[in-house]
Amino acid sequence: MTTSNWASLIVAIIAIVTAFAGSVRWLVKHYLYELKPNSGSSLKDSVIRLEEKVEILYQLLVQKGK
Repeated sequence: MTTSNWASLIVAIIAIVTAFAGSVRWLVKHYLYELKPNSGSSLKDSVIRLEEKVEILYQLLVQKGK
């Protein structure tokens, strides 16, 4: 292989690795954003609302059993 072939191969590998790293970074950033509370529409807020409702249902069941 000539020098220009090696250079183009190295540039192609660097481009692929950079694109992959950028994609992973973008995915992590957006997944982490979903885990932060933001006044109602995030996954964390949904889980908190569900936990509160389950606790209310549990308390109702405990009171009915007494």
